[in-house]
Amino acid sequence: MTPAARAQAAIEILDEVIASARNDGPPADAIVTAYFKTRRYAGSKDRRAVRDLVFHAVRYSADVPVSGRAALLPIARELFDGSPHGPAPAAEDEQAAEAGIVPDWLLSELSELVEVTPALTERAPLDLRAKPPREPLIGELGAEPTPHSPWGLRLPPDTRISDHPAYLEGRIEVQNEGSQLIILACAPATGQRIVDLCAGAGGKSLALAAAAFDTKIIACDISLPRLRQLGPRAERAGSANIVTRLLDPPREADGLADLAGTADLVLADAPCSGSGTWRRNPEGRWRLTPDRLERLLATQRRVLDLAAPLVKPGGRLVYAVCSLLAREGAGQAEEFLSRHSSFESEDTGIAAGRCDGVGRLLTPEHDGTDGFFMARFRARP
Repeated sequence: MTPAARAQAAIEILDEVIASARNDGPPADAIVTAYFKTRRYAGSKDRRAVRDLVFHAVRYSADVPVSGRAALLPIARELFDGSPHGPAPAAEDEQAAEAGIVPDWLLSELSELVEVTPALTERAPLDLRAKPPREPLIGELGAEPTPHSPWGLRLPPDTRISDHPAYLEGRIEVQNEGSQLIILACAPATGQRIVDLCAGAGGKSLALAAAAFDTKIIACDISLPRLRQLGPRAERAGSANIVTRLLDPPREADGLADLAGTADLVLADAPCSGSGTWRRNPEGRWRLTPDRLERLLATQRRVLDLAAPLVKPGGRLVYAVCSLLAREGAGQAEEFLSRHSSFESEDTGIAAGRCDGVGRLLTPEHDGTDGFFMARFRARP
């Protein structure tokens, strides 16, 4: 493919990505993959070049562009030269997408600690969580230790590890350092009963199992496809102490009733805007709307209210979101305490990040991690 033909392919993909963002369809990665499945003539260099153009355009604009052509124009105008199989020449007054980091409507929602810099959307490194000891893996993988997590390893973006022996043997898992620090805030201990309330595919359940011996971890979620991913991952990691539990909305409380007052620790890693993961998912800015944010806030309140009755007296509840938005983080934590007088806030016990209300906030600019808010509460005896 010529450079101009690559640009035209990127425009076609971007049109699909934009439509998908507006209609809550498949993610950009899936759209790129599907596009090239029907275009076998494109070689690996072509696919990589087109993908880079697509994601460069996505990172460039905070707001949804009017079209794929408008999205690509400001970053690759020189390719709009009328070449065969390429985009038509651009008119001087043609509308192009505007550069931006955060959508204007979201600026007032950010925590006051968030630095609005390119770090929010620049490509993130690949972080791994190592089974202790991590030192041998530093040399084996050619990785650097992450600065804050005792289990963390860092590799350049796009590093492939899925076929590496260390991954196949369960000695490493892909996990951003910020997620690893949530496990430190949980402070799991030997013999505890732990409920991972929004477990998804189980990344944090696996980390909790690796951090403490002889724990019983109950990984809960409302998505069977996500929970099914945990079994093979746990087997590869040698974590036999995790059981899964599928919850049936809106009757989640019924499915958790037998756990009431029995958990030493509940992790509520709630669904959120994902604004802390824009480095790896920049199109998330295009998908978030005021209405969706309000629905997420309501879900987070519900998750916390489901979590609270599970904690036994003296036990802990850790709330976490991969978000940089104040209402999802510090605001949600303060509201929880106002609704549940039987809980008190605790220090999270981690040095990274900065205090944000009763919790702690990690940001890409300050900490080099994805953005995360976390707060820890203890149930009064």
